Amino acid sequence: MTWEILNIIGTLAFAISGALIAIEEDYDILGVFILGYTTAFGGGLIRNLLIGIPIENIWQQDLLFAVAFFVILIVFIFPSKWIHFWQRWVVFFDAIGLGAFAIQGARYAVSIDAPLIAVIIAATITGAGGGMLRDVFAGRKPMIFHSDIYALWAALAGLSIGLGLIKSPSATYLLLAFIVLFRMLSVYYKWNLPRKGNWNRLHRVQSSNAKSKM
Repeated sequence: MTWEILNIIGTLAFAISGALIAIEEDYDILGVFILGYTTAFGGGLIRNLLIGIPIENIWQQDLLFAVAFFVILIVFIFPSKWIHFWQRWVVFFDAIGLGAFAIQGARYAVSIDAPLIAVIIAATITGAGGGMLRDVFAGRKPMIFHSDIYALWAALAGLSIGLGLIKSPSATYLLLAFIVLFRMLSVYYKWNLPRKGNWNRLHRVQSSNAKSKM
C-alpha cells in the first residue's frame, strides 16, 4: 500500500510540475502532455536502465498513466489566472515528486537486493531524473546540477533506506515530509553545495585581505 501511495503521489506531483513548466514555456497541448509524462515517468525509466530492471515494466502502469493524463489535462484547461497561481507552487510540487520517487526508487532497489550504492543511485535517479529530463526538454539548465541543494535529499533518502533505518509506513511518510521540508528550506534560504566559483571568490577575498595587512 505504501508503495502504491508513493507512486501515485510522485506521479501526480511531477505530472503537475511538468505541465506547469510546459505552460510557462508556452508549449501547445501536445508539448504539455509530453513534458508532463516525461517528468512523471522519466526518472523511473532511467532507474530501470541503470539497475537492470526490464524496461517494459514502465509501461505496465495503466493506472498511473491514466492518473497522469487526467491531471495534466486538468492543469491545461484551468483558467489562466489559476495557472498563474499554481505556477508559484512548481517548486513545492517538484519537492513532493522528488521525495516520493526517491523513496520509491530506493525501496525498489532494496526489493531486488541491490547493494547500498545502487540503492542510493536508484533513489537519486528516480527522484531527480524526471525533473532533469523536464528541464532539458524545456531548454533549461537542470536543477539537479545547479539548484539549491536538490539531488542530495534524494541520495540521503536512499542512504537511510539502504541502511535499513526506514522500515515502517509511518517512518516512510516522515522521511517524505523531511525531504519536502528541507528541499523547500534549501530553496528559501538558498542553501547550495560548494562550487568552484565560490572557492575562487573565497581565495580572492583572502588574498585581498592578506595584501591589505601588509
